[in-house]
Amino acid sequence: MNATKRGYGGISSEERRATRRVALMDAALDLLTESGVRGVTKKAVCARARLNDRYFYEQFDDAEALLEAVANDMTAAGLRAVATATLQAPADVRARIHAAADAAIEFVVADPRRSNILLISHTDAVLQRIRLDSTRAIVRSMSAMTRDLLGESAPSQLDTDLAAFTIVTGVMELVAAWMRGEFDTSRAHLADVVAAMLMTVAEISTTIPASGQ
Repeated sequence: MNATKRGYGGISSEERRATRRVALMDAALDLLTESGVRGVTKKAVCARARLNDRYFYEQFDDAEALLEAVANDMTAAGLRAVATATLQAPADVRARIHAAADAAIEFVVADPRRSNILLISHTDAVLQRIRLDSTRAIVRSMSAMTRDLLGESAPSQLDTDLAAFTIVTGVMELVAAWMRGEFDTSRAHLADVVAAMLMTVAEISTTIPASGQ
């Protein structure tokens, strides 16, 4: 039997590698929360994850690549959570959009460490670029979901993309401000507000002239 499949203690080499990857990424999130991006070094991450540095280089070229991987995995997990909630909601546009808004907020507040990459503004150039990449991925997903939900009544691709970018960036700043305590309101009310904002994407097809293309 192939050693890769057999592994040790019934655990394959691929599973052990995946476990080490999760440990490194989790350590990076902890350090980012505690000390900012400068605290996310190879030495500190390995010490926190209790792994030899050779396992770091097995997965990542440097700390920047690690942070990018953390953001990419986090964004993908958030989008999966939103997609699942949307599909499980009643087959009504408003209900599904509200489910998407609630799931997105729940994903962030479930682990406050996530806000350091997805929401909170940073002066560090690396995190700014990572956040922009995450924002673009969320915008693409939201635009596609909106067009799928609205079907033939959906706005043009351009208008949907423009609206999605405007709303996603605005919502991210709103949730970040709410998490900082700048708005004294419940999570449920915040989800209602965000859902109402998302609904505007469905309405722009009736308010923007066709010549806007």
